[in-house]
Amino acid sequence: MLVASHLRKEYAGVVAVDDVSLNVKRGEIFGLLGPNGAGKTTTIRMILNIISPDAGEVTVNGKPFEDATRNLFGYLPEERGLYRKSKLLNTIVYFATLKGISVGEAKRRAYEWLKRFDLLSHYERRIEELSKGNQQKVQFIISILHDPQLVILDEPFSGLDPMNQILLKDILLELRQQGKAIVFSTHMMEQAEKLCETICLINRGRVVLEGELSHVKQRFGKNTIHLEFEGDGSFLSGIPAVKQALLYENSAELELDEHARPGELLRDIAQRISIRKFELHEPSLQAIFLKTVGSQGVVASGAATA
Repeated sequence: MLVASHLRKEYAGVVAVDDVSLNVKRGEIFGLLGPNGAGKTTTIRMILNIISPDAGEVTVNGKPFEDATRNLFGYLPEERGLYRKSKLLNTIVYFATLKGISVGEAKRRAYEWLKRFDLLSHYERRIEELSKGNQQKVQFIISILHDPQLVILDEPFSGLDPMNQILLKDILLELRQQGKAIVFSTHMMEQAEKLCETICLINRGRVVLEGELSHVKQRFGKNTIHLEFEGDGSFLSGIPAVKQALLYENSAELELDEHARPGELLRDIAQRISIRKFELHEPSLQAIFLKTVGSQGVVASGAATA
């Protein structure tokens, strides 16, 4: 549905995006990934024709971007663009009418989404009176109320508590089942791994890794141990057979060198900590990100790298 080819954008001699290409299909969640400052938001703005690329082109359904194309998109920006003094329902209805929806139909749809996000009792409150998470929910509703074919979400889980993160995840899966194309832009690898079928990882404006997530993980082999334990696991990063360690409070992901013997490693580790789980599997997207990009800009709850 969406094809972005060889996009490039330069600001005052600094190349923000350099030869980035994307191919997003209907019925998939596409992960546009990278650390902060990688060029994700600039790429999105070129896709939406908010800014013009210095080179490259964007086509939607095989045609160049034009004014009529805008209503095919739903966009949730990372920075909030809501009118803080306006009331919640009025804000949603206003943005819906900009997409050609009548006031009556906009209110009907708004009530349905407000009820689902547990915001119906707040419909007359001003935007500035809402919590950060509730403002995020309102902005998400605005991005999908007009039933777009393609939804672009820039850090959509920002500000949401765990329950609302689950709700939003379920809604994204529903949209995918409806045949929507979804671009999910984030630097949170754990979220991307749970949702995305296809990824494009960019760093410093350039594509460094792309493809179906399952194929990407296969390319990085199966020499990774997922470990859950009780005790002090800080020594794990210093084991000679461990090339890289992602350490958490009571778990770890260990990348082994090619000569490591998992059975011997298990026996050695078990002498120092109590093992609850020891499993050989493909590396996580977080580990692949670290290996490809490095530790700069990585976000993982409670994780330390070594």
